[in-house]
Amino acid sequence: VQLVESGGGLVQVGGSLRLSCAAPGSSFSINVMGWYRQAPGKQRELVAEITSGGTTYYVESVKGRFTISRDNAKSTVYLQMNRLTPDDTAVYYCNLGYSIWGQGTQVTVSS
Repeated sequence: VQLVESGGGLVQVGGSLRLSCAAPGSSFSINVMGWYRQAPGKQRELVAEITSGGTTYYVESVKGRFTISRDNAKSTVYLQMNRLTPDDTAVYYCNLGYSIWGQGTQVTVSS
């Protein structure tokens, strides 16, 4: 199974980005999907996750700004990121079932 991420880039403070992660050919619909991020010099952290039933979790720092969603028909999970700040700058990774990782996509928020 290969996870294909897209949607990263450079954005100004207060801007928005939408990340996508496709998992074709996987048992997507029965697995929890998560978005993690790793900033330079820091450990990778869980940003948000969504269960097969649609229950969501967010790290405190992104609550109210980020929204995770999934489309099981497309085997795709999304992360809508609004009101971005420089602290959100990191490489964002998609994860399937706590075991399979995407290649990562860079998000840079400029002030």
